[in-house]
Amino acid sequence: MRPERIPQLPPRERILDAAEELFLTEGISRVTVDAIAAKAKSTKMTLYRHFDSKDALVLEWLRLLVDKYSEVFEELSAQYTGDPKAQILGLAKFIAHDLSTASYRGCPFTNSLAEIPEPDNPARRLIEEHKKRQFLRLATLCTEAGLPEPKEAAMELTYLMEGAQVVSQNKSIAGVGENLIRMIREKLTAITANTV
Repeated sequence: MRPERIPQLPPRERILDAAEELFLTEGISRVTVDAIAAKAKSTKMTLYRHFDSKDALVLEWLRLLVDKYSEVFEELSAQYTGDPKAQILGLAKFIAHDLSTASYRGCPFTNSLAEIPEPDNPARRLIEEHKKRQFLRLATLCTEAGLPEPKEAAMELTYLMEGAQVVSQNKSIAGVGENLIRMIREKLTAITANTV
């Protein structure tokens, strides 16, 4: 969140903006409603007027995050129409860019899952459904690219991208983003070569 945006946004958006920044940098559990209200230059009463509970705020934040990721797929589809391999590589580049930011703390979905252990929690179900859709979309791209065993290829690509997010978070290997892009390129080239 940029400080100059705070006074320009309506209360609900200010609260969501503040919650996003705090949840991304500190996690869900550690962040209090008071902290969100203070960051949003609002009050607890205003926050509860827009969101019934902190859980409702977390769910809305995650919905917006899911929408952002869906937009990435749509933008890649428009930018690389008819080129599914470029779309797959574009997704890897999007993830790699996130990994390179100084504020990166890991995949916000994975981090949230770690903090929401209840299997029937709506936020957890939202994340699980998002991850399933993302995998199916990747499998569709692998099919469109003519890759053999597209679901298997999509699994391998998913493991690479999800794994890169974890490795970047634990800082055990340098240059994770660059390595991810190189490995995805090599994987797509190797799979394609095996089909010829």
